[in-house]
Amino acid sequence: MKFLLTVAFLMTVLAATPVWAAEDEEAELVKKSLNPVASLISFPVQNNWDFGIGPAHALRFTSNVQPVIPVSISTDYNLIIRTILPIIYAESPVKGGLDHHGLGDTTQSFFLSPKEPVRGWILGAGPVLYYPTATDGALGAEKYGAGPTFVVLKQESGWTVGMLANHIWSVMGNPDRSNVSSSFLQPFVGYSTKTYTTFLVNTESTYNWETLKWTVPINLLLTQMLKVGGQPISLQLGYRYYADNPNNRNDIGPDWGIRFAVTLLFPK
Repeated sequence: MKFLLTVAFLMTVLAATPVWAAEDEEAELVKKSLNPVASLISFPVQNNWDFGIGPAHALRFTSNVQPVIPVSISTDYNLIIRTILPIIYAESPVKGGLDHHGLGDTTQSFFLSPKEPVRGWILGAGPVLYYPTATDGALGAEKYGAGPTFVVLKQESGWTVGMLANHIWSVMGNPDRSNVSSSFLQPFVGYSTKTYTTFLVNTESTYNWETLKWTVPINLLLTQMLKVGGQPISLQLGYRYYADNPNNRNDIGPDWGIRFAVTLLFPK
């Protein structure tokens, strides 16, 4: 009888172990999905709607296709390749004007990142490149660009806190178009629950050194990780308020926006 009880106890423990492991794996996957330089292949499609542009209160829709590919280059370092290709539909901000649609310019970042945190901090740095892939002159700068980029963050007790930043200078391109000198700052803070829900606040601020003007959208985001047919995905819904915008003083917006993003996750 004792033997049978022992066997039954061991079978119960062994049966429960995969459940615990699965929960730990999913919690770890949530953390990786919030880490821009995680060793995780992901394919986000981030859809943004901005409203209230110009006298016509026009809409601008931007779908950012953002594949992230980590490459192990040594026992201690990964190279994280992050690409952003925007697909844009922009209504005319004035009545009777022309709408524009097509591809925008591509931004591609290369982060050299230690595989292990450094004193608790996750780090990454490298070059960022800018390609004139826009199919409409109104949707791009018609310039090639380059500059530095970095990310630093800490993840602890459900919290994710950090910053991603870059600066891009134009290096060649259409001489009749304005030069590019732009700084991007994205501080972020998020809290993840045991149900794999994350509450996230960030800004995606840009300072244009040519015009000396800020664009400061503040995003309030809700993210949920789940599985569909065994495929881990992350869904994100959010509201965006423009705290500052070079056009706000002329009341031509945008005033506010919404975001819906879907991210396919491919854990190793």
